[in-house]
Amino acid sequence: MAQIIKTILFSVLTLCIAISLVKFPDQSLEASIRGLNIWWEVVFPSLLPFFITAELLISFGVVRFIGVLFEPIMRPLFNVPGVGSFGMFMGMASGYPTGAKIATRLREEKQLTRVEAERLVSFTNASSPLFIFAAISVGFFHDNKLGALLAVCHYVGNLFVGLCMRFYRRSEYEWKIEKKKKTPSKTSLRRAFYAMHRARISDERPLGEILGDAVIHSVKTLVMVGGFIVLFSVLTKLMFLIGFTSVIAELVEQLLLVFSISTEFGLPIISGLFEITIGVQSISGVNDTLLVQAILVSFILGFNGFSVQAQVASIISKTDIRFAPYFFARILHGFFASTLTIFLYKPLYLDRQAFDMYDVPVVHTTSENIWMDILTTIASIGPFITIICIITSFVLLYRRFIK
Repeated sequence: MAQIIKTILFSVLTLCIAISLVKFPDQSLEASIRGLNIWWEVVFPSLLPFFITAELLISFGVVRFIGVLFEPIMRPLFNVPGVGSFGMFMGMASGYPTGAKIATRLREEKQLTRVEAERLVSFTNASSPLFIFAAISVGFFHDNKLGALLAVCHYVGNLFVGLCMRFYRRSEYEWKIEKKKKTPSKTSLRRAFYAMHRARISDERPLGEILGDAVIHSVKTLVMVGGFIVLFSVLTKLMFLIGFTSVIAELVEQLLLVFSISTEFGLPIISGLFEITIGVQSISGVNDTLLVQAILVSFILGFNGFSVQAQVASIISKTDIRFAPYFFARILHGFFASTLTIFLYKPLYLDRQAFDMYDVPVVHTTSENIWMDILTTIASIGPFITIICIITSFVLLYRRFIK
């Protein structure tokens, strides 16, 4: 019976989307083009180097090297092997969904158990510094100093999530197994090197095939990410046009009244829960105190938005990694980040603003615009990088097909 209800529900939802696309073709096309521009100008060229590098580092055994070195840190803190440090650092540097991509590869390589992979996915999908400092701080709020507050709250909150998720499915049986494991009390470069060497020689593919696989797998993943960005850009627009977003926003507004927050944030919050960029941009346009805006933005960044969550769900679906722990961690991250924003707003923003106003020269402000310069550069050359890489991947696939 449950399966029948699910079939009817999915069919009705898909039919409603199809009818909405027919009813609002112009608006749907506009939203689709907007999502496509974001993907091929910024997302693809900024994430592709990280994806390819991650594939190569795993293939050459460097991740095993890092894993041995960081095992004494990652196991006690987050209850994951040392290789999880690679996913954590890469996820923070490049943004979502890099953490899910790396966790999936490590699970496929049998370097993580199912539960360890679920723990790792829960705290390695963070927003990139480029998005926080350039797009949000400078682009939406026109305030360089806000980026430091949002970044600290976002990344520290993410680490808190990792500390909490270390207890996820920590059964008595698992505890006995882990007590038997001899986790090294100190790092060993020699042991790390031998682990890297064994991992490299175990991969019998020639160098050319390794490079080709890295490009193909990365491009495939990013094409899928682009599809989700376009899809949710259109869905968000359609829900607004048919009035569905407004109905949910009214319910959120009642909740905002309890916390004495302006009801004008209702619609932007709903938009942000589906798509981060639209939601944050809408929040920046509401005439209210910056503290309230920063708290809401921190929550949305931690929650990731359903668009990013769908990307993560699609990436981990190739393995036995479950989505539920990741979704729970996103709610946890949102609350941690927003709470930290309340406590750190004065020391990281107000006090710093007063200090810069009286003691720091104007050159300091200019140096912080480097993130905006990077974003502008990527957006200008991004389409060319995207086209060249997609053509390259097609050529590699064609050559393998004819062989």
